[in-house]
This record gives sequence, C-alpha cells and structure tokens, in this order.
Amino acid sequence: MRMISELIDLRGRTALITGATGGIGKKIAFTIAELGGDLIFVDRPGSNYDQLKKSINHFAVNIECIDCDLESEASRINLFDRFVSNNDNLDILINNAAFVGESNLEGWTDDFSKQSIETWNRALAVNLTAPFHLSQLFYSLLKQSSNGSIINIASIYGVNAPDYSLYKDTSMGNPAAYSASKGGLIQLTRWLATTVSPEIRVNSISLGGIWRNQPSIFVKRYCSKTPLGRMGHEEDIQGAIAYLASELSLYVTGENIVIDGGWTIK
Repeated sequence: MRMISELIDLRGRTALITGATGGIGKKIAFTIAELGGDLIFVDRPGSNYDQLKKSINHFAVNIECIDCDLESEASRINLFDRFVSNNDNLDILINNAAFVGESNLEGWTDDFSKQSIETWNRALAVNLTAPFHLSQLFYSLLKQSSNGSIINIASIYGVNAPDYSLYKDTSMGNPAAYSASKGGLIQLTRWLATTVSPEIRVNSISLGGIWRNQPSIFVKRYCSKTPLGRMGHEEDIQGAIAYLASELSLYVTGENIVIDGGWTIK
C-alpha cells in the first residue's frame, strides 16, 4: 500500500494553468509547485509572470510562460503550437482563467434588459468555449499521461441562482453571462468525464465568494448567509487542487467540488 505522501507527489508531472497570474491562479501554481510539479503559466499578454515566478522559485520545478488571449480561437491554437514545440507531455490541464468583467463594464452588471450580447459572448468565450477548446487541443497529450487530469474552475453561481439582496446599494451584480457560463462549465465537466475516460479524469471546483475588499455591506450580508460565517480566501482552493491533480483522486471523475463555507446548503 502506498503512503499518502507518494500519492500526492507530482514530481515528473506537468501542469498547464490558465489565468495563472490572478489571485486564484497563483495559489494553484504554488500548490502544484510545492508538490513538485512542473508548470506552464498561461495568461493575457502583459501579465506579470515575474512576480509569480519569484514567489515559487524556491521550489525545484521547471516553469514556462505563454501569452494567450483566450477569447481568440487563433490565439488558443497558437498556445498549443507553442506548447508542443517545447514539451512532449502534459498531465494536468487547469482551466482557471475567467472573464469576470468589472462593475463599470458596459453591459455587464446592468439591468437584465441592458446586458449586452457583446459582453455575453466575451464571457462565454473565456469561461466556456476556451475550456472546451483547450481540452480538445490537449486531449491526445493528456491521454498519453499515466494519470491525465482536467480541472475546471467553476463557481457557486453556476450551481445556485443569484441572491440579489446581497448587492443592494452597491455597484456589484451577478450577470447572466457569468452564471450561465459557469453552469455550462460544470455540465461540460460531466460530459467530458464520460467521454474521455478512462484515460483522463475531469472534475470541477466551484468556489464561493472570495474576499477582495468588497463593500463592507456586501461582506456583512454574505457572511450572515454562510454557515462558516466568512467569505472565502484564495488559499481555500489549495486542498482541492492537490487532491484532484494527484493520485489521491484516481477513482474520482465527473465531480463538482463545492468550496463555499456551506453557502449552497442553505
């Protein structure tokens, strides 16, 4: 019988992380590096890879950075071409990048009647089309792995309907495109799990609200509705990443792990 320390060991394995330089992406990268896995960072052109690399350079892992505009099909294909020009294998694909918009983005958190088709299409391109396309592009490489794993980062807003009382008297909101794309990603996870098995496992992680200096009135309302009494922290994802990326979860596929402090059970 193998020890837990052996099952969780990612040495000799390679993980590609989209949205790597964002807050969640950094925690995912740190987790994979701590477990010994090599890393491919993918993010928008102009992203600060140096800061991310500096935070994990004490781990003896290989790191490569590739720019990609995930809204663009051509850019996604270029990402794959650049990857295979330098790498022969991929073991873990983590579709983490997300179009989250901003409160002042036109057609995003506006009233339903004013949410724009352009913004809808942009959100679905990054949040749903890109994970599908990247899974398709890297399918043959993941299939060759001894334990291929695709991890899709979803959201509780793809599980539950929005609670608009949270946003009253703030500029925040819950756009249809975000909820629909994250719900679609969870269903894509299930579809892929039945399609690419048994060589590749496919699972998703649905995060609850992450504290990022939101208005105090929003935070107070959110915490009051959460059994654990707080918003999430970016580091809360690390345990699930370690589990799904490693051989600890060899018999797990098609699952959506919810990390939300109990929000969705109320």
